[in-house]
Amino acid sequence: MKWRTLIYVILLVSLTVVKALPRSYRDIEGRNSIGHRFSQLQENNFKAIATIMFAQYVPGGTFGRAVKVAEDVTGLARSCAAAARDNPDCLKPLDGIFLDKICQEENLPRVTDCCAKKDPERNDCFLSLKNSSRGFISPFERPHAEAACKNHSQHQHSLTGHFIYEVSRRHPFLYAPTILSVALRYEEMMKNCCGSAEDPTHDLEECFRRQAPKVVKPIKEDGLRQEHTCGILKKFGERTLKALKLVQISQRFPKADFVTVNKLVLDIAEMHKDCCRGDMLACMHRREDILHYVCTNQDVLSSKIKKCCEKPLLQRSECIVNAENDDKPAGLSPHVREFIEDKGICERFAQEKDTHLARFLYEYSRRHPEFSAQMLLRIGKGYEDLLQECCQTGAPDNCCSRGEEELKKHIYETQSVMKTSCDIYKEKGDYYFQNELLMSFTKKMPQLTSAELIKFTKQMTTIGSKCCQLSQDKLLPCAEENLDLVLGEICRRHLTDPINAGVCHCCSSSYAFRRPCLGKLEMDENYVPLPLTPGLFTFREDLCTTEEEKLQHKKQEMLISLIKHRPRITQEQLSSVTAAFTAMRERCCSAEPRAACFGTEGPELIKRSEKMLSA
Repeated sequence: MKWRTLIYVILLVSLTVVKALPRSYRDIEGRNSIGHRFSQLQENNFKAIATIMFAQYVPGGTFGRAVKVAEDVTGLARSCAAAARDNPDCLKPLDGIFLDKICQEENLPRVTDCCAKKDPERNDCFLSLKNSSRGFISPFERPHAEAACKNHSQHQHSLTGHFIYEVSRRHPFLYAPTILSVALRYEEMMKNCCGSAEDPTHDLEECFRRQAPKVVKPIKEDGLRQEHTCGILKKFGERTLKALKLVQISQRFPKADFVTVNKLVLDIAEMHKDCCRGDMLACMHRREDILHYVCTNQDVLSSKIKKCCEKPLLQRSECIVNAENDDKPAGLSPHVREFIEDKGICERFAQEKDTHLARFLYEYSRRHPEFSAQMLLRIGKGYEDLLQECCQTGAPDNCCSRGEEELKKHIYETQSVMKTSCDIYKEKGDYYFQNELLMSFTKKMPQLTSAELIKFTKQMTTIGSKCCQLSQDKLLPCAEENLDLVLGEICRRHLTDPINAGVCHCCSSSYAFRRPCLGKLEMDENYVPLPLTPGLFTFREDLCTTEEEKLQHKKQEMLISLIKHRPRITQEQLSSVTAAFTAMRERCCSAEPRAACFGTEGPELIKRSEKMLSA
């Protein structure tokens, strides 16, 4: 079957399967049998997903190996579904069968140790390989236009299958339907760009440059979002993830009652546990189950998702995630004073602590769509701390009443931080705002490379351009929730290669307080500044480039090196060094030969700068 037809069939069949899906493939014996899964998904769908599973488990394997293992597993599945249910192999869990097939293959990279283990340790070992495979393979690059079109004309259908394999091996935790959806966009791009290749006026490179972001963007965004959620679950546990989802769902569906919201929270948390383990089939089925529930209960959930629920499955999920918050119910009181003033709160807190705190978060979140999820979690933690103090024997009668003042103070502080950042952004613009961030984060995290510091601060600057133009009621959710993604990436970087003790504390102590904690970090006092070596600052002719973006990048690299050399540099000293550098650059870019000028003037600039910094 053609790859395009195969992908469409998967998307259509997945809609019809959902009602019959078990809540977990482990819930009922036999529901996870290979024959049962084959009957649910049908042959070509099963084979495509098996290909993705192989590529995600063994990213160093070849496309040919992936196809072979997928065909072997599909052959067994076909016989089990037909008549061989008594075969002991047919009774094994699908993931176990799949790993058996991988371990039967010879000379596959990095799997020998895992294959020596018994399940469930073997499965855990393979999942750990998924975690360690990031960075193992070079990023997927846009191919040369003419070569890509020639390949497409000769091997159109296998090319799409190869694309699915390449994306899967580079994104071991990416949701399978996302990969299949992106494959459709990839094929559409190839068809659009290569279809007009014979036209002499058609610019192939420009066509690929224009359409490639539509293919790459969902891979990056969905992959980052999923990695971020899994990072929260792994580092802070299920309770924190459930609290975060409770806040988000309460804001999205403020008319839904607590029981309904709590059911969704539990289902979504279970889904993420499967997804983050790398259990792709269970992850996929749980997500479809949740979408089915949401769309069949629109009347009690939201008036804003009707159009989303009319879309095909993949677009439906994305649409609901990005849908507006529903309108708050009429007559909803602006306050939740019963959680402070009610005389029975300490008794309820003692008897059912998590349920009482969850109800507070639900009630507060549905009233405040203008707050970020992270801020609402901090408010929830403040309420928990208040009750732990005020419900102790001997606490003063008016103990809880101070909670409202502390709440107002925290809201004001958070809004002030965001407003100040936006004021700086509006005043300085992208480049100089990023430079401010670079100075701050290089002092906080000098162990990061220049490339990492530029990447992270560039992402933060993009958040400023996106969020600072929004109205006050949209600013905080936009800014802090997007910033949370960047900080999560920094913290995952710290886990793989520790940065410093301050970052360790902020990334480990509390998810809700991670942003304010990292914001308050100052210079790393334990950092040993870079010595002034001949290679620390190099001045070459490329500083004369007329491409502003390249010049800015080079200047930012020098700024980072300067701060790593002199972390205590003052703004006045920095201004003096910058002015001296600018003057030297202008002289040498006007001189002939430029290289000789930079060769003479560069070392002199370094000597003068050292004197300025020592003054």
